[in-house]
Amino acid sequence: MTKLSVNINKIATLRNARGGELPSVTEAAIKIQEFGGQGITIHPRPDERHITRKDVYDLKPLVTTEFNIEGNPHRAFIDMVLEVKPEQVTLVPDADDAITSNAGWDTKKHLDFLTDVIAEFKNAGIRTSIFLDPNPGLVEYAAKTGTDRIELYTEAYAKDYVANKEQAIKPYLETALAAGEFGLGVNAGHDLSLDNLKYFADTIPNLLEVSIGHALVSEALYMGMENTIQAYLKRLAKW
Repeated sequence: MTKLSVNINKIATLRNARGGELPSVTEAAIKIQEFGGQGITIHPRPDERHITRKDVYDLKPLVTTEFNIEGNPHRAFIDMVLEVKPEQVTLVPDADDAITSNAGWDTKKHLDFLTDVIAEFKNAGIRTSIFLDPNPGLVEYAAKTGTDRIELYTEAYAKDYVANKEQAIKPYLETALAAGEFGLGVNAGHDLSLDNLKYFADTIPNLLEVSIGHALVSEALYMGMENTIQAYLKRLAKW
């Protein structure tokens, strides 16, 4: 079964909009895991506009499932991840001022850089994943970096799903098949929701994990967090 990792950036965004500690990022992580979430994902950015460095360290002892830290591997980010030692680090090439992640890596262009960074993480026993656009041609170079997995950037799929889901998923299927040929695991994330997740999970082979934040937290405003997580887990179930 594909694991559900819940991205709690939006919890931190809401907290930071008011100041103080409500809603609590740490309490959210604890409850999400109690409700069945199989991982916690965070994306600490340099400006700390949602997840802060303090959050990263506060969350570490509380995540009993799988801790996934996303980010652009600047030196400060690398050093923090090496100190915290999450189960997984996902490398995302977002600009510091990006509202949200908006592109995957050009693994051919950045092959040497990614290889060096991934070696640091793997030497520390941290599983690595590279955020990747749905492009089978980039998978070979991703494999050359030594990464364990790729994470498919699913914004285009989510955008085109309603109009033509078969066409929308085609490049993702091709990329996932290529990943399998090179022995890479497949994760996915960005704009996946209760509406579009099941078709994606049923179609993509070797889908190990999805990371979902914005849609899940938004849906939880109406459905409640526990009900929402259970609804996501049902979408991922294979029976």
